[in-house]
Amino acid sequence: QVQLVESGGGLVQAGGSLRLSCAASGNIFSTNVLGWYRQAPGKQRELVARISSSGGYTNYADSVRGRFTISRDNTKNSVYLQMNSLKPEDTAVYYCNSLSGPPLAWGQGTQVTVSS
Repeated sequence: QVQLVESGGGLVQAGGSLRLSCAASGNIFSTNVLGWYRQAPGKQRELVARISSSGGYTNYADSVRGRFTISRDNTKNSVYLQMNSLKPEDTAVYYCNSLSGPPLAWGQGTQVTVSS
């Protein structure tokens, strides 16, 4: 079973930046559309960015477009999320997962906290 491990979160002031990483234990990543999700306290998990299997196509939620950049390295079975100009409303636990077929088992996520 593929395991997902997210990292890179932390506490940052508004306007700051963070780079999240997600590593998969298996090589299924290279053929899958991948996405970054986030879940804030009391809210449903939402998809914030997605990237095609080749990395040539990306798409973002309106709330993060222009501030976040998703990328991937299939040789490392990894996907990344560069987050700039962070806002307090970006505070959430961030997760990665596959968008090809049913979701993989969710990892523990990585906490991002943005202070005002």
